[in-house]
Formats: sequence, structure tokens, C-alpha cells
Amino acid sequence: MINFHQKVLEYSQYSRQFDCGGSLITIFSCPAEARLSNKALTELWYPENYIFYVLEGKKIWHTAHGAYEIGEGSCVLVRKGACILEQFFDIGFCVVLFFIPDEFICNTLQNRSAPISQPNKKYEPVIQLQSSHTLRSFFVSMYAYFSSTTAPDKSLLELKFRELILNIADNPNNTEALSYFCSLMNEPQSVSLERIMHDNFCFNLRLQQFAQLSNRSLSAFKRDFQKHFATTPGKWLLEKRLQQAHRLLTHSDKTVSEAAFESGFENLSHFSRCFKERFGMPPAATKQVPAL
Repeated sequence: MINFHQKVLEYSQYSRQFDCGGSLITIFSCPAEARLSNKALTELWYPENYIFYVLEGKKIWHTAHGAYEIGEGSCVLVRKGACILEQFFDIGFCVVLFFIPDEFICNTLQNRSAPISQPNKKYEPVIQLQSSHTLRSFFVSMYAYFSSTTAPDKSLLELKFRELILNIADNPNNTEALSYFCSLMNEPQSVSLERIMHDNFCFNLRLQQFAQLSNRSLSAFKRDFQKHFATTPGKWLLEKRLQQAHRLLTHSDKTVSEAAFESGFENLSHFSRCFKERFGMPPAATKQVPAL
């Protein structure tokens, strides 16, 4: 899978980038030669949360919880994890993009004068933010830094990152974003681990990447996973992916190859063999069995 953060850094000729202690801000213009890949559907993962404002174009984020079409004028928070990104080759794509680690978000909100109370609302992998006048003014204020010939001081950049987080938190209409911010500050590690796995099991991430998303070393991830799920990560992932593929084959018009890909399998023959061992029939035969 493509690391989205690293890929953006590789295309510095199409963006001006400012780094601030692990956080990154950029205006990224994506012409044809700077696309993430030459495929319409590209598998991405991102170890940091990111917030972006679309200046031009559109793309679709396909996640385990559904698809999200994001177009011009949208302001969006994408939680760290993975997705399949659908690109459109006939239009450009230009965004103001902020990569912001969990720790920075927590530190910013812990120092907020009015503490956040957690709303009773779940949050999606891709969260639309209300594009208020205050938030739009913030993005307008950023243009001056990108047009300047000198880079701003890191302390000033840090203030801008904090301003963005606080602007989002101060808007009571951003209930999903507030709920996610609260989870970062208050959620038990076991719950965080379970959420990471359920949100991303259908993507072909390595165990090291799952560990990074859950803020653990690989050894700590394996130990905590065994304790919480009473099985190994490999066995759990295989079962979840097979169940997902079975659901797609029996309750949708997906082909066998589409169901395999969308469930996290890269090798079709491996998928078919595992599927037959688990369900007693090959994937193609499952398509012919009426759904209950």
C-alpha cells in the first residue's frame, strides 16, 4: 500500500511544504504526472490524521464503512487508517493539506480553556467539517505563507496548527470531529486497538502498520491483540476478511475478484483456497446460492 504522507513529500515540485515537529502542511496540486498512481483505484494508508480543504477537483474515499465523494469547497478530517482512493483522470485536484499526529491534537485540546464534553455520536473514517466563515478565513490566511519567499518560523506554524484544531473544536456543529478528538484523549487503549482493527481489516496492511496506527511497537501490538481478541492478528484478519468476502458475494453483485480485493486479499488463488476451506465451497459457487 502507498503511504500517503510519504507520497506527498515525494512530489515537492507540485507543492510548498512546511514541517513542524512531525506535522506537515502543504498546498498540493495534483496534475496528471503527480497522481498517486496510474490506476483509478489506489490503496492508501496514512499513519497520521489529516485535514484538507479542496480548492479544485474531486476524489472518492472508499473505506470499510462506505464511500465518501469529496469535492471543491469541502473541508474534511480523515482519521488515520487506510482507504481505496478513486481518482478521476479528466480533472485536476488541488488541496490545502494538514497532517496532524494524535499527540498534537491531544496536547492542543488539553490546554483549551473550555474542556470538551464528548457528544453521544459515533464518527466515520472520513468526517465532513462545517465550512464556517471562521474556518474559511483560516484557510485564506494560510495563502500568504505559501506565496512568501521565506518559510515561516516553526513556532508560528505550530500556532497555526493549533488554531486549526481549536477552530474545529469551537464549532458545536462539528459533533463527529469532537467525538473523535475526545476518543483520542479519553479512549482506553483496548478500545482504540479494536476500533483500528475493525476500521481497517479489509485493507492489505502489514502488522507493523497496524501497530503504528494503534500507537504501539510491533511486540506490544501482538501482545495486546492476543490479550484482547484471544487469538493472533493473522488468524483474526483472515477470518474477518473471509466473512467480508462471503457477505459481498451473497448480498451484492460483486464479482469474485472484486469481493477478494475489497476484503483485503491481493492473491486470487490464495483467496479461493482459503474461502473453500472456510465455507466448504469455492467463491464462484457461493454466488449461485440464494442469500437468506
